[in-house]
Amino acid sequence: MPIPPSSHIIYIPAILLIGIIIGFLLGARAARDAAAAAARRDAERDAARAARAERRAAKAAGGLGAAEEPADVDVGAESK
Repeated sequence: MPIPPSSHIIYIPAILLIGIIIGFLLGARAARDAAAAAARRDAERDAARAARAERRAAKAAGGLGAAEEPADVDVGAESK
């Protein structure tokens, strides 16, 4: 079995170092994307909770929310 050339002493650690750097960069990007997705989900969840609380408050007050319409009103009944 022949002895590997002396360039392996430089080549193998260099390739390992390049792999570590690429892995670090890709992992950092994935972590940033995951954090942004979690923040987006939290914001959407908070907005939905606020809208739900507003609807509940309007219902408890006996009125209708700004986006709600009565379900049982027939608009065409008066014109007949």
